[in-house]
Amino acid sequence: MALVNEHFLKLPGSYLFSDIAKKINSFKVTHPKAQLIRLGIGDVTRPLPKACIEAMHRAVDDMAEAATFHGYGPEQGYDFLIDAIIRHDFAPRGISLSPSEVFISDGAKSDLGNIGELLRWDNSMAITDPVYPVYVDSNIMCGRSGVFDEQGKWSNVTYLPCTAENGFVPELPKHRIDLIYLCYPNNPTGTTLTREQLKQWVDYALANDTLLIFDSAYEAYISEDDVPHSIYEIRGAKKVAIEIRSFSKTAGFTGVRCGYTVVPKELTAANFEGKRIPLNPLWNRRQCTKFNGTSYITQRGAEAVYTPEGQAQIRETIAYYMENARIMRESLSAAGFQVYGGVNAPYVWVQAPDGMSSWKFFDKLLYEAHVVTTPGIGFGPSGEGYVRLTAFGEREDCEEAMRRIRR
Repeated sequence: MALVNEHFLKLPGSYLFSDIAKKINSFKVTHPKAQLIRLGIGDVTRPLPKACIEAMHRAVDDMAEAATFHGYGPEQGYDFLIDAIIRHDFAPRGISLSPSEVFISDGAKSDLGNIGELLRWDNSMAITDPVYPVYVDSNIMCGRSGVFDEQGKWSNVTYLPCTAENGFVPELPKHRIDLIYLCYPNNPTGTTLTREQLKQWVDYALANDTLLIFDSAYEAYISEDDVPHSIYEIRGAKKVAIEIRSFSKTAGFTGVRCGYTVVPKELTAANFEGKRIPLNPLWNRRQCTKFNGTSYITQRGAEAVYTPEGQAQIRETIAYYMENARIMRESLSAAGFQVYGGVNAPYVWVQAPDGMSSWKFFDKLLYEAHVVTTPGIGFGPSGEGYVRLTAFGEREDCEEAMRRIRR
């Protein structure tokens, strides 16, 4: 008899966005003529950059000729894309990486969910709260999170609240932690850490032998000079941090799927005997066993992001989304709401009025304004009393949604 992994049974009944979909479907049954505006799930709406489309067309043509056909590619990714990433994303910021430290994937979500396989199940862990659900759910699946308590928290997870009271800057843990997830610019709050604030986390990790998982999927949206784009801008970070990035929000690749993970060769963890084990070859071994590589066509499209044309086109798209964020931020503030984020990230974090719960505020906006948001409680206990709005919609929808909410 096969036995199930019982840790899966501890997972919430469904993923956050599945719950939202059920509520939307119920609403549509009772309001069949309502025109919904979706500002909930962070999916992009602008077309792929022309440079990427043209590169992918050329790659398809390559596949049509025996001389240029590509079958299985390297599990780590093609050199042409890895070299472009190092040359454009890191070298201009004074960060030196070797090609074998960069691993191309089918998106940040997969790597964020899989990276924990390198570590024992009984490592202690911490998350900022609220947080992207994948960090917690993937650790539940392997048994690292413990049990769910009456306060809506997992017993083996240290929660680091990010609230209006602390300016959405989490305090350093008061005790030693093995593994900490950080996401900046932050999803869901849209807030950031300054260079000095991020340095404190790196210093903590160096002092406590802590591994940092740094999710920088939204770094292309940073507009302020004192906000670091990479954790490796901080001295010593290569010894303690894995950085994970995505082309999804940078270049509209949510439906194409491409991202990458940086595992520095300096980064180590310990075994029971105290021997230091490099994580880079372990991740390489994991990828070679469980991943057949991102498609050649996709990687050619991602490479085109780094051409002059591609860079100009993604800047135009990002500017479009960030103008949406500005419209939402200013409109909601003028309507009397407390609003955060939306400056260095495409997310706006809105406090519910009059002590209203997240789901009640979600329902109010859905049924009265016909606007879909994401309830903050779905991102963790500190998200209660907030909703998240995404700037990834069409301009007309964004403006109309603000008119409806202000009514």
